[in-house]
Amino acid sequence: MTAGALARVIRDAADRRAADAERCDLCGVPLPAEHQHLYDTERQRLHCGCRPCALLFAEGGTAEGRYRLVPERRLRLPPVDTGALGVPVGLAFFVRRPDDTVTAHYPSPAGATRWEPEAEAWRAVVDRHPELAGLRPDVEALLVNTAWGMSHHWITPIDDCFRVVALVRREWRGLSGGNRVRPAIEEFFASLTERP
Repeated sequence: MTAGALARVIRDAADRRAADAERCDLCGVPLPAEHQHLYDTERQRLHCGCRPCALLFAEGGTAEGRYRLVPERRLRLPPVDTGALGVPVGLAFFVRRPDDTVTAHYPSPAGATRWEPEAEAWRAVVDRHPELAGLRPDVEALLVNTAWGMSHHWITPIDDCFRVVALVRREWRGLSGGNRVRPAIEEFFASLTERP
């Protein structure tokens, strides 16, 4: 193979990798593996964002409205009693909305099931755990796992919660979940680390 042919093969391979790279959902530039997310408040979904687009939607940025930057904060909490919130399962996340209402979601093989806890019950939980009063609307959540005798209680970015939903959907087998869901959930929570 000549030097020119070898250079073309290398260049073509690099072009294919660049074409396959994940891209910013707003401006289309290629993204590194580690990148930030933006929450689309109209469609209630996440978008991948490059650094300039993420800065545009950061708190105090120039843009307001539809997109919100998903923060990176993670905070481990002492056990939070969520029983009064009426969620029938041990793995759930609670998202504060801009109007101060709260929605609960729990992962299932079909995606996230939504529940609306009573406002008074949520206020009672926040009274016992004042850290929850600072949840950023739409983009942070209280993520709880008390299933299988576990005890995990976190304030996390909403993208962590979406990852849990995807994990349950991917690993669930049969009527009861099979033997892959529990280890995958345990691994997910074991990998969480606090970030200010």
